[in-house]
Formats: sequence, C-alpha cells, structure tokens
Amino acid sequence: MTAFQITHPFSGFSVDSIDAARAFYGDTLGLDVTTNAMGFLDIALPDGGSILVYAKPDHTPATFTILNFPVDDVEAAVDDLNARGVVTKIYDDEMGTDAKGIMRGGPDRGPDIAWFTDPAGNVLAVLSAS
Repeated sequence: MTAFQITHPFSGFSVDSIDAARAFYGDTLGLDVTTNAMGFLDIALPDGGSILVYAKPDHTPATFTILNFPVDDVEAAVDDLNARGVVTKIYDDEMGTDAKGIMRGGPDRGPDIAWFTDPAGNVLAVLSAS
C-alpha cells in the first residue's frame, strides 16, 4: 500500500469572481455548480468527475484551453452558445477560424473546434466529438 492513491482526482482553475463564474458555468452553460464549504465552486461533470473553481485576487486568464466540450455538431453548438450570449473567439492567425469562430478540421488539422472565454478570460472550447 502506498500513500499516493488515485481516487477521485479533479482539476481546478482560478477566476477573478466566484459570482460571475457561478452564473456563467451554472446559468449560461447549464452545468451543475455548487458552492463548497471553502466558498469555492464545484462543477460536477455529467459523466463523472469534477472541477474546482477558486477565486484568485491576482488571477491571470489561462492562455490555453482549460475545458473542452465534445459536441455532435460544432456549428449548432456555436449557434446555441451565441443565443445564450457567449461570443466565440475569431482567430485571424494560423488557427484560421471562420466568421462564426469555427476552425474547420481536416487532415492534419484535427476536429472542427470553436473557442470562447468565461467571464475571467479563461479559454474554453466546443469540438467535434467524432
């Protein structure tokens, strides 16, 4: 028996406002968000696992994608997110997203994917599940 045991691992990230994160992840995205005893947020993922979201006074947004949502239809997901007030990021660099913010996949490009940010500026994505 070892002291390091892998049971119920979870990921976490910081935000600049717990209230804004609670509203975005719970109300806007529809995830199961609860406040734990420390005042942090616990986001329960539909297929198991969880994410800890904590406030950090000197929060700096992640410069990489911290959370990916696989979907059957990226374009429909982007339309749904836009209807909820979420704006996808338009990249004019090598990512080459279209006017909706979707990078179309293909050989050597990976899946269709679109990025957006949470209120703290952290990068999230919807990407083709197939």
